[in-house]
Amino acid sequence: MNPRRRALLSVYDKTGLAELARVLDDMGWELIASGNTAAALAEAGIAHRPVAEVTGAPEMLGGRVKTLHPAIHGGILADRSVPAHMEDLERQGIVPIDLVVCNLYPFAGRPSVEMIDVGGPTMVRAAAKNFAHVGVVVDPGEYGAVLEELRRDGALSDDTRLRLARAAFAHSAAYDAAITAWLGDRSSSTPGGAATTGGDEDEVLPGRITLELERAGELLRYGENPHQRGARYRLSEAGSWWDGVVQHAGTALSYLNLFDADAAWRLVHDLSAMAATTAVIVKHANPCGVAVGDDMAATYRRALECDPVSAFGGVAALSAPCTEQVAHVVAEGPQLDVILAPAFDRGALEVLRARRKATRLLGAPPYASSDVEVRSLGDGFLVQEADRFHTTRADWEVPTKAAPTEEQWRDVELAHIVCARTSSNAIVVVAGGQAVGVGAGQQSRVEAAGIAVAKAGSRARGAAAASDAFFPFRDGIDVLAGAGVAVIVQPGGSVRDGEVAAAAAEHGMAMVLTGERHFRH
Repeated sequence: MNPRRRALLSVYDKTGLAELARVLDDMGWELIASGNTAAALAEAGIAHRPVAEVTGAPEMLGGRVKTLHPAIHGGILADRSVPAHMEDLERQGIVPIDLVVCNLYPFAGRPSVEMIDVGGPTMVRAAAKNFAHVGVVVDPGEYGAVLEELRRDGALSDDTRLRLARAAFAHSAAYDAAITAWLGDRSSSTPGGAATTGGDEDEVLPGRITLELERAGELLRYGENPHQRGARYRLSEAGSWWDGVVQHAGTALSYLNLFDADAAWRLVHDLSAMAATTAVIVKHANPCGVAVGDDMAATYRRALECDPVSAFGGVAALSAPCTEQVAHVVAEGPQLDVILAPAFDRGALEVLRARRKATRLLGAPPYASSDVEVRSLGDGFLVQEADRFHTTRADWEVPTKAAPTEEQWRDVELAHIVCARTSSNAIVVVAGGQAVGVGAGQQSRVEAAGIAVAKAGSRARGAAAASDAFFPFRDGIDVLAGAGVAVIVQPGGSVRDGEVAAAAAEHGMAMVLTGERHFRH
């Protein structure tokens, strides 16, 4: 047997390849390379043996078959502790392979049949299976650590090979999940962002969903509570809009910071069709301030007017870049945990860093969400389609003689959207393009109405109120009417819809039925 250690190099991403190969060569390793990897090594003047020379078989089928050969896989899979394995290698003239460096075609970014790698995953899985004897590297970011350990110790430790094998299987699993999702999308209305198999072609939620998640960055400051650890994960090979977030200032983010920031940024983008300038303040995942307008500084002030007490320690999201003028307005208000905006100018950063040192300042790209939502259910999961707005004003019905004025319609639409993003049972009161009262997360709808109008006070007079689900009785209508609300928008669907509409008419109110419930738990 050849005493030289052997490394098989077959990579799509050639970042750091030449440096890795040159160091291995200098340490006396024999290098085997396939296809374009071999061409890259030849161009760099690094000695190596092409795979075809090792196998005695040329590449074929346009490169689909290169490494699928016993001379390669026998060398990777042989258990060095089993004499019969080593005897098999000797009879076949096969030399063991000690290190496999392989990363796969970028399928997630360029999905197609030709991007479905076969030889690569086979080599990766073979080397990872035989981690007791073979090292496998799928991430160019590992090259430095691997070379350092080889220089220092002459070989990779058991712990290192095990760690690399786990990363290799995760790499392969994410790759297969992306392919499965793409095949599902081609054949049916499979939800995007999750790999699926099984089920009827017309099934929105298929019989199987494969989610391959990878941790995005370091552990968070903590989870929902300081005694809980937490981290953000994303779909492997897919990424998230959160990957584009830049933290300009402030302390480390916690689980709740991310959760509330996501809710605030989503609502800002839900409202983007209504106005170019939107300000949202969220506390414990519920809006406690929302306004639309033309000037961001004025719009933020109006959003804060809704509930400045609840805004303390909340998350603010701005639809336009944060300027120095806006930063002064924000800094004059209560302390915020997080501020999101598309960007911050230099003056804004200086103001907020000086006056709100702990506040996290996040520059954020446009919001993006999956087509499906997944929540834990004990040791199982609940999966549903993401909640979208399927109806518009053109689809809505007015069952009362009184109808909203054109000015009121704007408030009706704003209240409807904000209420849909508020925990159930929810009532939201809007006047003049700003939320003035939010009743969230109540077991009783009439109590939610009472909270909303109590917060609104005199601002409820002439306002529009939204309910996330139907009114089961007229009592909620009476509460809103007593505060002076002029228009109510709700889904309808109760057996008492007629009585409820009659109650609104009795008070001289207009009512709008959307036919679309938006519960949120």
